[in-house]
Amino acid sequence: MSTAARMFRSSVVLARRASATTSFRALSVAPHRVGEEVVLDKYTATPKAAADAAARLPNDVHQRNALYAEEEERTMGGVTARVRHNWTKQEIAEIYSLPFHELMYRASTVHRMYWDPSEVQQCTLLSIKTGGCTEDCSYCSQSTRYKTFVKPTPTMKVQEVLEAAQKAKEAGSTRFCMGAAWRELGNKKNAFGHILEMVRGVNGMGLEVCCTLGMLNAEQAKQLKEAGLTAYNHNLDTSPEHYPKVISTRSYEDRLQTIANVREAGISVCCGGILGLGEEENDRVGLLHVLATLPEHPESVPINALVSVEGTPLGDREEDIDQVDAFDMARMIATARIVMPRTMVRLSAGRLSFSDAEQFLMFQAGANSIFNGEKLLTTDNPEFDADQALFKKLGFSGKPAHKGPLVAPTEAQGEVIITKVKGEEQQYA
Repeated sequence: MSTAARMFRSSVVLARRASATTSFRALSVAPHRVGEEVVLDKYTATPKAAADAAARLPNDVHQRNALYAEEEERTMGGVTARVRHNWTKQEIAEIYSLPFHELMYRASTVHRMYWDPSEVQQCTLLSIKTGGCTEDCSYCSQSTRYKTFVKPTPTMKVQEVLEAAQKAKEAGSTRFCMGAAWRELGNKKNAFGHILEMVRGVNGMGLEVCCTLGMLNAEQAKQLKEAGLTAYNHNLDTSPEHYPKVISTRSYEDRLQTIANVREAGISVCCGGILGLGEEENDRVGLLHVLATLPEHPESVPINALVSVEGTPLGDREEDIDQVDAFDMARMIATARIVMPRTMVRLSAGRLSFSDAEQFLMFQAGANSIFNGEKLLTTDNPEFDADQALFKKLGFSGKPAHKGPLVAPTEAQGEVIITKVKGEEQQYA
């Protein structure tokens, strides 16, 4: 009896219909490993192929990523980008350390290859349970360990939250996020039941729903998904090395486990960090390395600038910590955009401290989502009217709720060279 042998042969992926065959194609053969032949199909979209330029991609991040499973890389303006999960820390450090003008050019180009830069998601974050947290996060005004201006309040009633969500929707927000000052949901069955009601109610308004409730187990993540939760925020804050200097009551692994539970439940992951925690640049690179090497890149990565609060350890020694400026934020955002090109990068806490021009610099670096509204948990954030004026000034429009992002205009207009590769497995006796 003969032994079955496996041979792998790749086939050209024809990404456009016959009506688009006038597009430029340059086929090349590049070996991936011994015994395997790979045929790459490089093409640019034609205007006819881009007839659906105004069409949107799927809103579900998993469906969206599936469309690009065969895509190898994109090239435009001398810049090549690809979605990958095997970044080394050194590679990310080299990107982060590029001369600022070069980093901005690369990030802005990558942003335009994958996104419509005129569309920016608007999110509202409401603190549904403020203060009284037992954690010792050294930046947080809500910890019971520190004497700050924040006074503990009970969990908001369901109707109060739904009224706030309605106001956010009327002001133009399309994603409503609810945050509670807890270490974890744990056995808070009554409170969790109310939160599930809130999720269902906000979802029923046509808004996307996000929560940040501390640590979650797998069953709780599943119930939130069934209630209609769109995304779950759980930040890593900083690098694994610097983390113990900031927090001791929850491990880095605890945070990664919650992220895994959320991802496995089919909920989009929102995960980022904070600049200004006394970290070194190597720690900022380390945070991005962890995010960029997760099994799936987060759907969104919030980049926060510390809003120091008197009474917290970091707030009381503010003079010992370098202030985060617009260039720090832009460098972090730009690096995140390059290493996670299909991820939304969100301008979050601290945005109020930057001028309109400085915020534009961050949008140019690749940010395409913001938090807006009166409060970002317990610190000030630009009000809705100011944000709408900023959007008008910069020519931005908000991303609609429950709709995927627009196809990148550069792709639709034939300015991007896309390389696809597909391997076919065949068996021979």
